[in-house]
Amino acid sequence: MSYEFPELPYAPDALAPYLTAEIFSYHYGKHHAAYVTNYNKLVKDTEYADLPIETVVKKTYGDPSQAAIFNNGAQAWNHTFYWNCMKPGGGGTPTGALAEKITADFGSFDQFKTAFKQAGVTQFGSGWAWLVLDNGTLKVTKTLNAENPFCFNQVPLLTMDVWEHAYYLVYQNRRPDYAQDFIDHLINWDFVSTQYAAA
Repeated sequence: MSYEFPELPYAPDALAPYLTAEIFSYHYGKHHAAYVTNYNKLVKDTEYADLPIETVVKKTYGDPSQAAIFNNGAQAWNHTFYWNCMKPGGGGTPTGALAEKITADFGSFDQFKTAFKQAGVTQFGSGWAWLVLDNGTLKVTKTLNAENPFCFNQVPLLTMDVWEHAYYLVYQNRRPDYAQDFIDHLINWDFVSTQYAAA
């Protein structure tokens, strides 16, 4: 069962000026595509070949002998999830059950935004900021390199890629500005709410 390289859920220039078509040409067209290609090559004719990619990520995490499969598989999955976490005209505030849960677990939506931005800005080097459901509680976390919430038995609801190639062509070293724009203008709260409802 090969992992298919997904189509973007919007045009490559649809998130400009925050993320541009040039960024997508590299980030989606080269980085993400390479992860998917490498993953499929690595799992071919192995015990992982017919397993869902989420299962393979969980099984290979922490096993040095399977590091290449984990890194490429987790990054392939992370990127597909990341694209769906954004939409043109995104940002704003969530509604319904998710909004109520954010207020209950963080104290307010503003406190969530502060925590999420802080996670992205303070992730040293390459990695990801996440909103996860952990044993029934919403939490903001950050992970290094390819790690994702599956590694820690958490349910991912939202992610922000903070590898430099995700933002550098527009923001250069201004990661805090990228994080703020992601929160204010890009988050697809409909997608996040759907993930929460399914958890």
